[in-house]
Amino acid sequence: MNNKIIFLILFFFVFNLNHSKLYSLEQKCISSNGVPNHEIGDFPTRGNPNKFKERNLKFCFTKNPKKTNTNKYIAATVGVTLTGIPIRPGTAAWYDKNSPKKHSQDKSSGLNLEAIRPFEKILGIDKYNGHLDFRGLYHYHKPNTALLLNDQNLIGYAADGFEIFYIPGKFKSSWLLKKGNRTLEPYGIYDGSFKEDYEFVKASGDLDECNGKVFKGTYRYFATDKFPYFPRCHWGKISKDFREKR
Repeated sequence: MNNKIIFLILFFFVFNLNHSKLYSLEQKCISSNGVPNHEIGDFPTRGNPNKFKERNLKFCFTKNPKKTNTNKYIAATVGVTLTGIPIRPGTAAWYDKNSPKKHSQDKSSGLNLEAIRPFEKILGIDKYNGHLDFRGLYHYHKPNTALLLNDQNLIGYAADGFEIFYIPGKFKSSWLLKKGNRTLEPYGIYDGSFKEDYEFVKASGDLDECNGKVFKGTYRYFATDKFPYFPRCHWGKISKDFREKR
């Protein structure tokens, strides 16, 4: 082995070592096998025909999030809990009058189903406000008290690295049900069956459009017991781990 080859091997070794150290200084990662810290629904169930499967999950995000002046609605997985379970408050189901179930993945109706409604839960949501996707991955649509580990209010991190706090009953969302009736099928009053039944009304509650505020000197997102339940948009740069299908 000549000196040039030895030099190249040493160079790449030192480069990878330094890159890993830099990555660990700038990034935080949460890994899990997809199993939550509580029992889950007896899947498959009515409304959710999927079977639970363990998965190797890893979500990495910045340790130093920076809040911008523009929010983004581009991450389906909006965050991850400290226990490594994805947070996905939205659904991939849309109203479809031609479907036997009255919903499908056809977005043409313009009405996106909510899994957690003021008067019911659908799509097989269990008592911990989670269920399975078609691959058997368990995820949350709404917070629950099992996420409060060791009586701490930090329950996870958002896709842009900001903390997600859950303080039951502490803060009120600024999203409200619209008044009146829908102008699209299936018509009826705005009752929370669809995401489009809600609108953001600035300063109507304690939190901003992304369900966040400065709390104890630091900007944080909040999980709430009413819509939107978790942040559905982000003010910071979103990690690619939350934009990729898991």
